[in-house]
Amino acid sequence: MSELQINTTQNVKITFNAAGGGERLLAFFIDWAIKIGYYLILNNIFGVFEDMDSWSQMAINTVLSFPVMFYTLALESFLQGQTIGKKALKIRVVKIDGYQASFSDYVVRWFFRIADIYMLGLGFFVMLFNKKTQRLGDMAAGTAVILLKDSVNISHTILENLKQDYKPTYPNVIKLSDNDARIIKDTFVTARLSRDYETLIKLRTKIVEVAGIKEVKHNNDVQFIDVILKDYNFYTQDM
Repeated sequence: MSELQINTTQNVKITFNAAGGGERLLAFFIDWAIKIGYYLILNNIFGVFEDMDSWSQMAINTVLSFPVMFYTLALESFLQGQTIGKKALKIRVVKIDGYQASFSDYVVRWFFRIADIYMLGLGFFVMLFNKKTQRLGDMAAGTAVILLKDSVNISHTILENLKQDYKPTYPNVIKLSDNDARIIKDTFVTARLSRDYETLIKLRTKIVEVAGIKEVKHNNDVQFIDVILKDYNFYTQDM
């Protein structure tokens, strides 16, 4: 299993296990099984359109095929880098800078599926000879597929112990994603242990910028970041 080093905007390197070709291929087959199941259900429900001309049949079949055509793009966009197959194999698409991929990144990856999958499986062979196990779509979008640590959901790595009467301070933390919170926590823990105060200052500044926090109520960087992580858990624990 190859390792993938992501250099965050705080210039801290975080190491992930890149998803191997086997995990990605199996996730692909799971997704295709779902697509085939969808077609079989449609066939049983609608059958053959005997009373329609060939053009009408083609038009209806094209419309009904949209869920299959846009399956990967839609799910990766709504499930933050995962399809049902990727979720089952505990893998996720992320940006090389460690942050959550954007919709445009998913569009680029989806478009390159034409070359990666339908041109003799070119993408699979590219992954085999790529240190980051990237297919062409990943290279074009600046993304990689990582294996979630300990085979658990990525949000499990950012849990904080909260008291029952805990009251949050910064509601703007809901603008952060699970991926943002994980990077903040990893960077925070590393910087605090090594007493890297410069990184803590940069991290605090980035959090304020990304979350759009207007008023910072903690002068101490360690206290501020600690509260940010607790607030994030408070607002997302029931989501």
